[in-house]
Amino acid sequence: MGRIFEVRKATMFARWDRMAKQFTRIGKEIAMAVKQGGPDPDNNPALRRCMLNAKGVNMPKDRVEAAIKRALGKDKTDYEEVVYEGYAPHGVAVMVETATDNTTRTVANVRMHFNRGGGSLGNSGSVGFMFNRLGVFKIKNEGLNLEDLELELIDYGLEEIGEDSEGNIIIRVAFTEFGNMAKALEEKGITPISAELQRIPLNTVELGEEQAKEVLELIDRLEQDEDVQQVFHNLK
Repeated sequence: MGRIFEVRKATMFARWDRMAKQFTRIGKEIAMAVKQGGPDPDNNPALRRCMLNAKGVNMPKDRVEAAIKRALGKDKTDYEEVVYEGYAPHGVAVMVETATDNTTRTVANVRMHFNRGGGSLGNSGSVGFMFNRLGVFKIKNEGLNLEDLELELIDYGLEEIGEDSEGNIIIRVAFTEFGNMAKALEEKGITPISAELQRIPLNTVELGEEQAKEVLELIDRLEQDEDVQQVFHNLK
């Protein structure tokens, strides 16, 4: 019984840690969106996207509102979005998106994570060409017909449409068409579960179990850093 309790407690703490990391990430995104486009989501598509993603991870409304107020306050933190590129062990390409108020600290920490994880931090452009930046929308499949939806969205930059393992519909568009697709879904009364900009690898690297474990340990190390927003890689 004690062992079961410990496992449940560990699972619960892991879930809390993951939720806290998601809330922190979205809070920084809100701060950057407000700085760039103001606090009114009706006139700020980036802020609307942040609020949508906050809802998707069950971030309380009052925390979202507090994040917007902080972004307008005198003591606000000015975050800068910086992307780092490098290699994990065994030639796996890695891209690290950060939101930081101290680039000196962030680059030092990211380099340390790469070094300790058996990888290496590269220069800008060293692996970016291996990824395609896309807008990715996830929506509930509530009686929608994929073929009909594809025809309706083809003029709004649709590149791919399909379903994930949970039966949700995944829509991918070019980075430059993100706003057009968001507006099209809104006009059709479709509210996405999430709407994100992702870096999709053009080719993937397949490794054995032990080698893949080394890569994933580095990815996890990077994802735990407080300045890191998202990590993308081309491990299959």
